[in-house]
Amino acid sequence: MMHGFIPPKRFFPYLTWTDIQAMPDKENVVIIQPVGAIEQHGPHLPIIVDSAISMGVLGKALLKLDAEIPAYALPCLYYGKSNEHWHFPGTITLSAQTLLSVIQEMAQSLYRSGFRKLVLMNSHGGQPQIMEIAARDLHQQYPDFSVFPLFTWRVPHIAKELLTPQELEYGIHAGDAETSILLSLLPEQVKMDQAVKEYPQGLPADSLLSMEGKLPFAWLTAELSQSGVMGDATAASREKGDRLLESVSNGWVQVIKDVYQFRQPKRHKG
Repeated sequence: MMHGFIPPKRFFPYLTWTDIQAMPDKENVVIIQPVGAIEQHGPHLPIIVDSAISMGVLGKALLKLDAEIPAYALPCLYYGKSNEHWHFPGTITLSAQTLLSVIQEMAQSLYRSGFRKLVLMNSHGGQPQIMEIAARDLHQQYPDFSVFPLFTWRVPHIAKELLTPQELEYGIHAGDAETSILLSLLPEQVKMDQAVKEYPQGLPADSLLSMEGKLPFAWLTAELSQSGVMGDATAASREKGDRLLESVSNGWVQVIKDVYQFRQPKRHKG
């Protein structure tokens, strides 16, 4: 069961080198690299949350995807840049430089094999910038390589129908949404009897500056939360998680279709 949530026929490592060599229209095959993290998610959730969400959403999307669209999932990059959580035991973090190097060298290997479309499917809020730097640098190095630095939760979904306004704004870590979706994906690993409600403390008032958004300040989780939770985990439910997983995976079906149909704009000569 090395493929986990991913349909076996869509799991890239199950292919042979001759399968890959003979693959038709390789430049339009969509390769998806799930990127997660191993980091604290409060007293009630396992440290695998972000990685599990990447693999769970992607697996469900690939099950729904039209069989004629060639798309394959790579194994998850489980370790990410999680140093904002390193005051909490169990968090494993790479430096930005290490994660950037791993992504670049993985992508270069795919390019040598003839692939020209790579999706970086990131589920950890602490590293979108690294995905964006990697994508831009890879495309600059290989102009015919289309690289998409995407965040799992940015596809259309129904979170606004399920979460409170406070949760939508401040429930950014181990709160209602992540706990609910883990209740759907890995219910036996969720300890709801230890779930807490804790929103970020000490945020600037009446200020243009914010924890996230257009004018953010740098922060560490231990500065904002005693439990490691930022949100209301006590409001989570399996029913919400099932609905979230369904809607986010539907969004990813459309993303994969769009990537398959994408044609990179040509550089103007001059």
